[in-house]
Amino acid sequence: MRYNIIYTNEAEQDLVDIFEHIAINLSVPETAKKQTKRVMHAIEGLSEMPQRHKLFEDEPWHSKGIRTLPVDNYLVFYLALEVGNTVAIVRIMYGGRNIDQQLSTTKNI
Repeated sequence: MRYNIIYTNEAEQDLVDIFEHIAINLSVPETAKKQTKRVMHAIEGLSEMPQRHKLFEDEPWHSKGIRTLPVDNYLVFYLALEVGNTVAIVRIMYGGRNIDQQLSTTKNI
């Protein structure tokens, strides 16, 4: 069974922010392009068996069914929804950030 993948507005903005940080702040636009492509390619792989990745361990995210997909130094947070066979990409963030703080400001969980 294939899952449809959707991005929340926050996840889309996260991708833009990642690209801009690498391209503008670090002055390596080609690396920014490659990094965002790697993240998006990994996300595409969630269309098959999205439950294969572990649930995020911290509460309340664990109880809400948030899963994590590591991609290089980034973490993709998503929900695998049986209704509609959908994977909702909730957030994408650098793994070195305060994850709990970032998730607590997320609107679509």
